[in-house]
Amino acid sequence: MKLANNDLSEILWSFLQEYTRQYQIEFARFPSVDKDEDWPSPCLEEEFDEQKMLWKPHKIVDDLSFENIESALELEFHPDIKTYFTCAYGDAIHAECQEGELSLLLPWSKEDFARLQENIIGHVLMKQKLKQAITIFFAVTDEEDMILSVNNNSGEVWVERVGCEPHKKIADSLTEFLSMLTPKLVNEIHNEQGL
Repeated sequence: MKLANNDLSEILWSFLQEYTRQYQIEFARFPSVDKDEDWPSPCLEEEFDEQKMLWKPHKIVDDLSFENIESALELEFHPDIKTYFTCAYGDAIHAECQEGELSLLLPWSKEDFARLQENIIGHVLMKQKLKQAITIFFAVTDEEDMILSVNNNSGEVWVERVGCEPHKKIADSLTEFLSMLTPKLVNEIHNEQGL
């Protein structure tokens, strides 16, 4: 099981590096985010202009764990979920696969990891209340209310509408799913300026 998690971590980090590399080739810079002094991150690189900061994915060296919420929920999370969310800090990473466009969700910082855990708790409690199989989200799609999630028992990747049972399996594992992705480059600065 540990080897699979190492594979997952390596595939995710490789994808993030490829996303960053292609972004630099296409736009001659790193991606950008709005400046927010109240929301620091090890991802931040340098100022782009008065409103934007450049950023790149950052390998997590903090000791992050899901033990606190696993204990509170009396539920052990699938190892792939724990590996995925403790591999790298970053903003949403745009990608595409044969099913369509999506954005991978990553924690922005150690503080954001705590916020992410709160959102996961809410999602799990909703699933339990609806008596549905437990899934953990890791990406949003270009369709409103559609998310990509990992089945907590099997590790399979599914598409599901928020509040509903997963309805379409798209990969046997998160490792398999990530290997099917290609970066989707979005020049957020030009888009905002209408260019």
